[in-house]
Amino acid sequence: MSKPIKGACLCGRVRYQVSGPFDAFYLCHCSQCRRSTGSAHAANIFTTVDRLEWLAGEELIKRYMPDEPGVISKCFCSHCGSLVPYTSIKSGRLIIPAGSLSEPPGIDPQHNIYWSDRADWYDAGLTAKRTPQDPDD
Repeated sequence: MSKPIKGACLCGRVRYQVSGPFDAFYLCHCSQCRRSTGSAHAANIFTTVDRLEWLAGEELIKRYMPDEPGVISKCFCSHCGSLVPYTSIKSGRLIIPAGSLSEPPGIDPQHNIYWSDRADWYDAGLTAKRTPQDPDD
């Protein structure tokens, strides 16, 4: 195993560390992941549950369990709402929201999955003007 990488939710009340190497890193463009994250895609790293250690705030984690079969679940900090690592009910794999990591994971995205389901505006965003900060600042 590699040196543990730390991660946290937005408010910092939920903190964890995870050790690699990791199995996969996917950018998922399916409509469920887009709605779940409120973004163009989910950025998820996959590994096994034995690689995760909660450092603080585990009691603040809530799990959204869908009423309908086939809808993804997710775990989040009940204080700030940020996504945090969780075990997939379907596969049993640990899913780590890559944006919650405090350090580079040592793995790059390998696939853009559900590409045909990507947001209509995604491609235009790739060529939009790039600024180092909010353009209104």
